[in-house]
This record gives sequence, structure tokens and C-alpha cells, in this order.
Amino acid sequence: MKTSPFVKWAGGKKQLLKMLEARMPQTYQRYYEPFIGGGALFLDLQPADAVINDINEQLLNIYRQLQTDAEIVIARLSQLDAESCNRERYALLRERYNQKIMNHELDAECAALMIWINKHCFNGLYRVNSKGLFNVPFNERRDGASMDADNLRRIGEYLKKANIEIRRGDFETACNDVDDGDFVYFDSPYMPINETANFTSYAKEGFSLEDHQRLAQLFRRLDTLGAKVMLSNHNVPLVHELYQGYNIEPVDVRRSINRDASKRVGNEIIVTNF
Repeated sequence: MKTSPFVKWAGGKKQLLKMLEARMPQTYQRYYEPFIGGGALFLDLQPADAVINDINEQLLNIYRQLQTDAEIVIARLSQLDAESCNRERYALLRERYNQKIMNHELDAECAALMIWINKHCFNGLYRVNSKGLFNVPFNERRDGASMDADNLRRIGEYLKKANIEIRRGDFETACNDVDDGDFVYFDSPYMPINETANFTSYAKEGFSLEDHQRLAQLFRRLDTLGAKVMLSNHNVPLVHELYQGYNIEPVDVRRSINRDASKRVGNEIIVTNF
């Protein structure tokens, strides 16, 4: 039962999927993805035993709600899709979603609102302010389904039948129990492509240069444990420096989340220790 991401996510791996799968180890024990995001690789592979992690609790809530009962999420989304959208309705539902965030109401409605907003916000961006509240404007999409109901059902069925642990927290903590023979895929927020760009993230906590350095240290530590580790990032000198000594392979990938169409072809790298 093939599944695909339920949200459009900056840095999503749909375009890189075949390249990643071609470079994966043929066998491994437990699968770890500490920056799950839209989960393109995870949902395509459907490992039987896995740990997924992220810092975004609203995103993780979708995975948890689908794992519990996908039909409730689908029903909530059907209600949202039943009415045409305009700027006023989008603002109203975005406010309802932000109220859920402030109150930490992690339920099926919150999951449905996040999926719906993802399809109605500008470029499918997920951006929050310093208070952690979603602030992306309307994309003028007024009608059409914001979900593939069958895909959500298949995701829910997979998350129920497999041994999937959903964690929320720091990527380093998520890897505390990685062992010899496990496979870890790192898809962190990417390095800036030039010196003037800012380090950005999709959570209010941010992802700094120090975090990238810490991630590289973790990569090396997991390597010494005997884990099989793969990482993707921008093809910039600092990444080459951080992962010196490992297999670094440049690949070209087309990106959809960029307001300048001329900048949607990016040169990325895949780093492996095997």
C-alpha cells in the first residue's frame, strides 16, 4: 500500500526520493528519522520498526491522530472542504488553528486544520512567529479537496500495524537508543546556500550553525556505534567540511517552494558512512 506525504513541506524529499533509496543500505535493523517533516522517504519505505521524531508538535499530532483513527481526521477535513474559502475564512480558520497551538489542543481537529491550512497557505510554507503561531498568508485557493482520503487511510493503517514510535524533541535525544545495525536518515533544516542567507527553521526554536555542528558530531558518534547513517543537505563548503571523510555525493534536485522560479533547481548532497 503505497503512501505519500499528507502535507507539502519545505525541504520535502519527493524529488530526491529515488536517489535516496538507491543509496540506502539493503538491510538494517530499526529505522530512525529524527527530522521527519513530511516523511516522504519514511512513508515510501514503510519500515516495520521505526522511530520518527520532530520538534513541531502540530506536525507530529497529525501522525498520531492518523495512527489512532484516520477516519476522524478525514471527517474533519471533509467538513472544512465543504465550504469555499476566501481571505476572511482563511483568517478565521488560521486563528482557530493558532488557538489550538496556544492551548496545546492536540486533537483530530488540530490535525485537520493543519492539513487544510497547508493546502490554502502561500506556497505550502510552514512558518511561525516568535510565539510559535502560524503566520503564512492565504494563497487564494478557494475550492478543491485538501486531502487524498485514501492516502490518509493507508497511512493510518500502516502506522497502526507497524511498530512505529513517534517522539518529539531534540534530534540528539531521539537517537539515544540507536544501536549497531540501525539505519538513521538525517534531513535537518538545510545550510544556507550563501553567506548572507539566514539559518532558518520551521519551529520557533530555530536551527543554528551550532546545531549543524552538533548534528555532524552526532553523525560521527553513530558511525562509531556501527549504525548506518545517511544525511542530505545543500552542497556548500561548510557541509563538506563538517562531513569530511565520509561519502559525499552531489545530486541535482528541483525545488517547488521558492518564489523565484529560476532558483528552484538546487544542487544538494547525500552523505553516507557506508
